[in-house]
Amino acid sequence: MKALLPPTSYEYATVQQVRGEQVREVSDVLAAEEPLEIRVGYGPAGQREHRTISITMRTPGHDFELVAGFLLTEGLIRSRADLQGILYCPDVEKEEERENVVRAELSPNASIDLPRLERHFYTSSSCGVCGKTSIEAVHAAGCPRLPLGGLRVPTSVIHALPERQREAQELFEQTGGLHAAALFSPTGELRLLREDVGRHNALDKAIGAALLADQLPLHDTVLLVSGRASFELVQKAAVAGIPVMAAVGAPSSLAVSAARDFGLTLCGFVRQQRFNVYTHPERII
Repeated sequence: MKALLPPTSYEYATVQQVRGEQVREVSDVLAAEEPLEIRVGYGPAGQREHRTISITMRTPGHDFELVAGFLLTEGLIRSRADLQGILYCPDVEKEEERENVVRAELSPNASIDLPRLERHFYTSSSCGVCGKTSIEAVHAAGCPRLPLGGLRVPTSVIHALPERQREAQELFEQTGGLHAAALFSPTGELRLLREDVGRHNALDKAIGAALLADQLPLHDTVLLVSGRASFELVQKAAVAGIPVMAAVGAPSSLAVSAARDFGLTLCGFVRQQRFNVYTHPERII
């Protein structure tokens, strides 16, 4: 399914187009990139506190899903019940910040890990959330090991995923500059796709959409991400309960170690009717 594109997701620019020795002036479509400040409100009624916990560079659109997914995959909430609501902050100083500051109100009875909440993250479209140093730290945050029984995926389904993802990437078709995270059924039917300038943001948006729809854990889901498979993406998939993750590019060594440890099947170089299975191949038929 193609997502509806808000006008803020892209911009137009006048460029000099060079084709051989010919130069002409044309209008080009650019993927938008703007900062999003994420704030949280927490505590019992009458004693609420508000804090900024992250600033991430993202493509505007599906911001509430991005925030919900970020809170879940960073271990700040454990379920939909911990989230009371999400809104754009009305009390911003500048007009251009009006839709670039989002506050998530956590439930009064949500169990808050204050040391984790007080950490300030800075994320960018290239590196993702900084400060991840070990798989043990993610386990400490409550990331469960995925069950190894149940889901089985034919190789023909894995082969078909990149083309199905590309067909649904409306923003990529316009700009050529966005990453995607797509959730598929075990038979290869596209359930959800989100795009963003950052790989981690695209996945947080997809996971956040599932969280807000009360669809977690995603134990019957296959994930395809554009580009390479990093440790952070594997960790986010594991938190959401996704048992099979495929990437168009290569995985990192830590991504493979994490996937093995979390019980996640990790496939890489999924393109041109070939791929490698790095961990838990028993899920691939």
